[in-house]
This record gives sequence, C-alpha cells and structure tokens, in this order.
Amino acid sequence: MITLSHVSKRYPGGYQALIDIGFAIETGEMVFIVGHSGAGKTTLLKLLAAIERPTSGSVVVNGQNVGALKPLAVPFLRRNFGLVFQDHKLLFDRNVFENVALPLQIMGYARNESARRVRAALDKVGLLKYEKSFPITLSGGEQQRLCIARAIVHRPAFLLADEPTGSLDAEYATEIGDLFRSFNQVGVTVVIATHDQTLQARLSPRVIALKQGALAL
Repeated sequence: MITLSHVSKRYPGGYQALIDIGFAIETGEMVFIVGHSGAGKTTLLKLLAAIERPTSGSVVVNGQNVGALKPLAVPFLRRNFGLVFQDHKLLFDRNVFENVALPLQIMGYARNESARRVRAALDKVGLLKYEKSFPITLSGGEQQRLCIARAIVHRPAFLLADEPTGSLDAEYATEIGDLFRSFNQVGVTVVIATHDQTLQARLSPRVIALKQGALAL
C-alpha cells in the first residue's frame, strides 16, 4: 500500500513541482496519474520509488516512510518496484538477455535462477527469441517491452511507468497496455503516468489528476 500525506516538492531555484498532494493506493490497484505536461506526474513517480524525496509531507510505502529512509536502506525499498521510464536506459553494448539480467545480478541471484527468471520475463513480453540480439536491432515497441521485462524480472509488488506508450503507434500501445493489465491481474500494483486517453479507456483504471502540481478538483 502507498499513502501520500501533504506531499510537496520544491526544486532548487524555487520551482514548485508538487503542492500538498494526498491520496492512497491500495495493494493490487491500477492507477493512472494524468495531467498536462509539467503537472508533476514524473516527479510523483520518482517520489514513490525514492528517486526523489519530498520537501514536506510523507510518502509511505508498505509502512516505510520513504523520505526518512537512510541511504543504505533505499536500494532495499526499490526492490519492491519495477520502473519503466521514458528514457529507456538500455545498455546498448549488452544483449537483450544481459539487459534483463542486470537487476538480478545486482541483487545477488544465483546464475541458474537468474537465467530462469530472465527467460520467463522475456517470454512474458514476447521477446524470448531475441535474447541474443542487441537492443539497437529492436523496434521502438520491442525496446519498450524489453524495458518492461527488465522491470518485472525480480517480480516486484509495484510497477511504475512514465508515459509508456508516448512514442509508440496504436498497435504497439495496445500491446503494452495489455501487458500492464496482465501484470495487474496477478496482483501487481500498477501506477502509470500518461497522456494516453485511449490507453485509459482500454484499461479503465482509477484516475488521479494533477493540475499545476496540485490535485485537480
């Protein structure tokens, strides 16, 4: 469960990204964060995963106050999350299999268990036959699916995605939406920041709207 209470975020220079945000996300929900460009959607996702910390207020994930965590505790919190951001952060000098395996290597998984999980994740997103290919050879939609495989390979409780269909055509966007729905159906809490009204209509999530950094009425 995620709970935000009176959360604000101000950046150096005085830019106020979020203002007095409060809501809760129940375990197993699918939630869309919507709003205009600059409304604070990306900042909000980063607060949930402790990439950013609130200037004031509290972000609580599974009983842990994210803003109060010591630096050494943050990586353990992030193991609860799978992250899919707009800049894919793929490693183009490593093949598809190696890109997906990286989080498991960091977490210390044994090689055999890591390989089993990587292939299961690639199969889930339809990329198993490309495991030896390099990301540069994949289409935009396939690269997005690769990012999703990497995000879910460690079986996180929460999947956060920032504009996951923003650069995709309608066919690929539909495929990505179906993937998120399949993860949600097996109990993963899915939080997506998006402008994509077609995706919203297809998945029928709970919607939280932002306007100029505040909750829209």
